[in-house]
Amino acid sequence: MISRNDLCWCGSGQKWKKCHYPQHEPSLSQPLAMRYMKQYGIILKTAEQIAKIRHACKITALILDELCQKAAAGVTTIELDELSRKLHKQHNAIPAPLNYGEPPYPKTICTSLNEVICHGIPSQRPLINGDILNIDVSCIVNGFFGDCSRMVAIGEISQEKQLVMDVSKECLNRAISVCRPGAQIWQIGEAIEDYASAKGCSVVNQYVGHGVGIAFHEPPEIPHHYNRLAIEMVPGMIFTIEPMINAGVREGIIDEIDHWTVRTKDGKPSAQWEHTLLITENQCEILTSLFA
Repeated sequence: MISRNDLCWCGSGQKWKKCHYPQHEPSLSQPLAMRYMKQYGIILKTAEQIAKIRHACKITALILDELCQKAAAGVTTIELDELSRKLHKQHNAIPAPLNYGEPPYPKTICTSLNEVICHGIPSQRPLINGDILNIDVSCIVNGFFGDCSRMVAIGEISQEKQLVMDVSKECLNRAISVCRPGAQIWQIGEAIEDYASAKGCSVVNQYVGHGVGIAFHEPPEIPHHYNRLAIEMVPGMIFTIEPMINAGVREGIIDEIDHWTVRTKDGKPSAQWEHTLLITENQCEILTSLFA
């Protein structure tokens, strides 16, 4: 999780607080906001921040939708990355993954194929009939962040790949359905793992959803597997849910060369869908939905 004194994500060499840190500090005038910041490090967003994050999420969803429409047999994932760069520029957005982390992530999107769980790097490999592909887009718009991903099937896919795609999408839907004021974070993982295990799939526990909006990754972490994280959801919380579901074992192996690509330990397919959510006064809002 980035803090004010960490180096900024943009690569300027300056601390985040002196570079791309939002100009409007989270409001700590209310006791609940003060308690959540002190106890959990969670920023409950103000109405002004929510409006700007909602806009960033809408741009993120639009870019993701255009990329998914472009994905087809014969298209390389490098071509998708090139289109991503054009779309970010068109929408006055900055791709959050570019140069993020250590080693710096080299592309503007993640393209995770077949057995790749997450963080797949775009390459010259053309998409072929039978592939499944996760495209993950994270945007910065006027200093605020949006984050979402979707699966694309290329031509006819195997029953096993179709299963893991369907299960991962339903896991996300079931997780979203439990989100409302008064619910607790552990209920997300319970909804996901209950359904995935009933369908014979496993839930990756090495990677989690996360708070987002002011920074790329904020508290709280959102585990997708069984856990005991008893943090109550309250209005103003914004976070991602992004369950990574495997057809085989849950373990992933990080590529020893690029240090980013994560593949299933047994080579079986994996799938993931992701939305950014806002907890409102009486429910949750999907900020990265194109239909809101």
